[in-house]
Amino acid sequence: MERILRSPNFVDGVFRNPEGVRTPTTGSKLEFAKGYFRKEERIPRSPAGAVPLHATTAADLAKPPVSGLRLTWMGHSSVLADIDGRRVLFDPVWGERCSPFAFAGPKRLHPVPLPLTALGPVDVVVISHDHYDHLDLPTIRALAGTDTVFAVPLGVGAHLERWGVSSDRTRELDWNESTEVAGISLTATPARHFCGRGLRNQQHTLWASWVVAGPEHRIYHSGDTGYFPGFADIGAEHGPFDATMIQIGAYSQHWSKAHTGTTPLPGAWPDIHMTPAQGLRAHLDLQGHTPHGVLMPIHWGTFNLALHAWAEPAEWTKDAAEDAGQAAAFPLPGESFEPGGALPVAPWWRAVSAPLAHPWRRPGPAEPAEAVPRGDLDLAGGR
Repeated sequence: MERILRSPNFVDGVFRNPEGVRTPTTGSKLEFAKGYFRKEERIPRSPAGAVPLHATTAADLAKPPVSGLRLTWMGHSSVLADIDGRRVLFDPVWGERCSPFAFAGPKRLHPVPLPLTALGPVDVVVISHDHYDHLDLPTIRALAGTDTVFAVPLGVGAHLERWGVSSDRTRELDWNESTEVAGISLTATPARHFCGRGLRNQQHTLWASWVVAGPEHRIYHSGDTGYFPGFADIGAEHGPFDATMIQIGAYSQHWSKAHTGTTPLPGAWPDIHMTPAQGLRAHLDLQGHTPHGVLMPIHWGTFNLALHAWAEPAEWTKDAAEDAGQAAAFPLPGESFEPGGALPVAPWWRAVSAPLAHPWRRPGPAEPAEAVPRGDLDLAGGR
């Protein structure tokens, strides 16, 4: 608490964002709940079939990456990073629900790709903030019995200590503070979000994005965040990055049935999560405003947390990245890839997704009238 009170980001009794944030009001929460629980609207928010998993094994993960950098997506925002001979586990959630209750709340849409014990030794576990889909009690308790170090935003260490993690294994950082673990540097960088695990959200724990730098490689994990100009500052200070893991799901924005433009209509929570278009923009900001490195979308596919269709974040990200000429990776849950090698790019979600509208796509150039017989005109347009 003494460190919290000294933090320049703690003002008038609460942690503050780098920019103002419109957090959900009672009215917006009620509107969100009506849509969230409406039966006919729930169908497209879940996969239409079993989500395929990549058959990664403990032996696969034990092999060092050829390039020195490998990312393994475990679903949602959980990523295992092998970087320059060290292992970093971001936001591990192995629980069945991201909820304070074992019997209610958002349940997994696919199984965990492999047991937590199959990961092998992990040098450091990084937590972005204390929401249930990023800080998971059963997972932390399982990791508490290992020798791993935890890097967390300021204030989150209290949760860990209460759950059995000794304080000497916890590094609590304010924004722009760094620590070194096993020869790699970890820096907590700003994000635009909020915190809290109960009905009374006192904003007494910080939220953060993270920069991890080894001798040869640099990676970035966004945690949860709305878009803000600070991404360019983070990139200028710590980038460019070999890979970024960017939140692009649960943006709680919606498209009206008559909407045909390429700008999303504001939904319930426009400031605390990013749309895929904003996620791509954040990645480019981090890379000096030019396509560079590899973008891996996170925070989608595993839990039903918003009103958009289940596969919409991936489909939209793929379109946006292709339009910008930015390399993007779309691994199956459990799949590993090396950003310096061949990337998983197949749209695997289409096989298990309900039909998707694509209102974000820009219409293509109109065909010359004389080039196409009138009866065959495609009035819907292309991309």
